Amino acid sequence: MAQVSPLAVHGVCDPRFELVRQEFERNFAERGEAGASVSVTVDGETAVDLWGGVADPAAGRPWERDTAVVVWSCSKGATAICAHVLASRGELDLDSPVARYWPEFAQNGKEAIPVRMLLDHQAGLAALRRPLPPGAFYDWELMTSALAAEEPFWTPGTRHGYHGLTFGYLVGEVVRRVSGILFDRFFQEAVAVPLGLDFRFGLPEADEGRVAPCIAQPPPDPNNLTPMERQVFSDPASVTFLMLANIGGYMLPGECDTRAAHAAVIPSAGGVTNARGLAGLYAPLATGGGPLVDEGSVRRMSAVSSAGVDATIFLPTRFALGFVKSIDNRRHPAGGNNSVILSEEAFGHSGIGGSIGFADPAARMSFGYAMTRHGAGAGLNERGQRLVDAAYRCIGRTTDAYGTWA
Repeated sequence: MAQVSPLAVHGVCDPRFELVRQEFERNFAERGEAGASVSVTVDGETAVDLWGGVADPAAGRPWERDTAVVVWSCSKGATAICAHVLASRGELDLDSPVARYWPEFAQNGKEAIPVRMLLDHQAGLAALRRPLPPGAFYDWELMTSALAAEEPFWTPGTRHGYHGLTFGYLVGEVVRRVSGILFDRFFQEAVAVPLGLDFRFGLPEADEGRVAPCIAQPPPDPNNLTPMERQVFSDPASVTFLMLANIGGYMLPGECDTRAAHAAVIPSAGGVTNARGLAGLYAPLATGGGPLVDEGSVRRMSAVSSAGVDATIFLPTRFALGFVKSIDNRRHPAGGNNSVILSEEAFGHSGIGGSIGFADPAARMSFGYAMTRHGAGAGLNERGQRLVDAAYRCIGRTTDAYGTWA
């Protein structure tokens, strides 16, 4: 592999993927990137492993090879993989009621909800009605007990709505009940360690110094609100408002960068890794599934399970069982930054601000991108989408100037 000039970014890039390197450099030069990493594997081998910029602008600390960052909802993909590992082993039946594994869940009309509805956001548990105390997201038992007692916001199975911050406790508790060990330990033992990933839920204090703080996206323009933002500002009893506001302060500015947040196990949003960790997470799923799951599991993981206008974010979304599928909302009046444009075979998860990890089994490619500066929206902003487009072009896929698949 060709060594990349330290004047631009650092790392290695196969000459075949030169366009990815060029777009990564342009992100810094033209698109406001602060600190970031991008990684691509093909046939399980690293083709791109680049990083650059500053990890902490205030301190002038550069982004190093082992710099990591909170990857927000990319965490959901890692959590979903844990459930599929158990399903592939025959220990978890995704069509069985959640209550089979988690008896306390059988309250307030949830007795028959199957595990798959937790994974594809159809369970109606996108938020909690009972006010949560400060720091609630750092208390696993509090969150799982509250969700077990909660009544669904809609009849499960009749619609889907993004379970933005409850997903991880729901799926993670099923993983805990089935495996008999804490979620973060299962992830390490079944996924991270076998794959050699630098990816943690519950970051050890010894690693705190290499985490880059997040640079939050700007507040919404009150004159140009998305449907979800309008709901948040107008209806404090809505599932959308509660999903974002009733979370014990986790979304307050700067909270995600605290030691308490990094130390907690938050499987919806608190994973700490970098692009290498995201691409490495999905690399086995791009090449048949081993050693994590079998090929039948990969097919199940990549299939669309719920789609349409989302009941919590009011934009079209498409989900597999725990994963985001390609969705092009660019022509939607409020959807420009809420698109994730991949090939139809691909599946993975984006994170708020623009990070992403995914597998494309047809291309035998995995991809990861993680950064400090958040863009607007819940999908990929231009920086991430340009890198995804470039990776596909490098393997012979054609697009227009900004991501429409041919």
